[in-house]
Amino acid sequence: MTGRVPRGPAPRTRAPRPCSPLVVGVHTVAAALALVALAVTAWRGVEDRGVALAFGVLVAVGELARWGRTGDREPAPLGTAGALAYALLGEVAGDSARHGTFQIVAVTLAGALVGCVPHIARGTGPTADQMARRVLTVGFAAVCFQPLYAQGRLAQWVGDGPGYALLVVGLLALIALCDAVLAAVLAHARTGWPFGPLLRDELRAVPGIGSAVCATGAVSALAVAVAGLWALPVISLPLLLTQLAFRRYASVRATYRQTIASLARATEIAGYTPHGHALRVAALSRAVGRDLGLSEPELTVLEYAALMHDIGQLSLLDPVTDGATAALPADRQRRIALLGGAVVRQTGVDARVATVVERQADPYREQPVAARIVRAANAYEEMAREEGPQGPLAALERLRLGTGRDYQPEVVEALARVVSRPGLSLGQAG
Repeated sequence: MTGRVPRGPAPRTRAPRPCSPLVVGVHTVAAALALVALAVTAWRGVEDRGVALAFGVLVAVGELARWGRTGDREPAPLGTAGALAYALLGEVAGDSARHGTFQIVAVTLAGALVGCVPHIARGTGPTADQMARRVLTVGFAAVCFQPLYAQGRLAQWVGDGPGYALLVVGLLALIALCDAVLAAVLAHARTGWPFGPLLRDELRAVPGIGSAVCATGAVSALAVAVAGLWALPVISLPLLLTQLAFRRYASVRATYRQTIASLARATEIAGYTPHGHALRVAALSRAVGRDLGLSEPELTVLEYAALMHDIGQLSLLDPVTDGATAALPADRQRRIALLGGAVVRQTGVDARVATVVERQADPYREQPVAARIVRAANAYEEMAREEGPQGPLAALERLRLGTGRDYQPEVVEALARVVSRPGLSLGQAG
């Protein structure tokens, strides 16, 4: 989605949200590490050039095959797995590897930049946050492993058997945890959303594609240590095929959402609701859900329900004036909601979306959380549109007066926080 979460009845162009000092600090540290790594590597020369080239190509291929939006958690898993494998590589076919921490960061960065060139040319390259996370995560992995391996500490502590493999897996788990914390910190600093739910969503992603990335990184490092560089394509091929499959899945998912958005516009095309109303309510609902700590799957259901919340109006013989349903009698609101839920069920959309749509007119104590949010966001958008210049403040006041039965107080206060947050875009809301 593009656009901005409105304070009033229509989208407004706002100045970008000021960059947090924390974000600037993280980017500065990552840039400093990258520059030092490149300078040191250029000064000393590249050790084990064949090995460096192989892992650099692997990272570049992973970046070339990236999928999804620039904001996705892990759009280039093969590139990340290759970078982690290089950071945890101690031997190549039985011979000790001679690359150090700075060379690992430099090779990873060079491979990522080469692989990103086509995406940057199309305007879909990685974000600054993603590049900073990649540099810092790989640097952290290399610092945790390389000095201990070079000094022989790992051989003394765990030997070369199963203990060594378990140590590598444990290090990768620690690295995944640190990366999740860093991602949540950056997202919190940029958007102001609660840190706890953001971290929870990041941690929930670790057992999925995160576990595949860590497993491929660990197996690649161990396989190259025994069999040499020929093990890399064999180990990496399954993850590359999975990455390509996920790329197609991401395309299908985007098409699915576009289809829902197009269906939601049917009420606008038919003249039942104002232009952009469904998108504005969906943006506000998702932002409020974020503020209240809903998980990513819950936010998706919430967004789809908000997009389709007015679709029941298509069954009315006489359109509601300006599509404003919040001021209708309760029985008529409930009838429109039930009709909308029936339509949504026939579209094949998740049944939870239909439940939210058909329950949005119930007393809030009987509603699921998503329905409470959609009801409040819809009412705010309609009221703000009616009240003129003082619309936002007047709408919030009316919502607060209705918290006895119609609107949950916590949802209304979250909505107030969302609409008072400057420079909040829909991408940040999601």
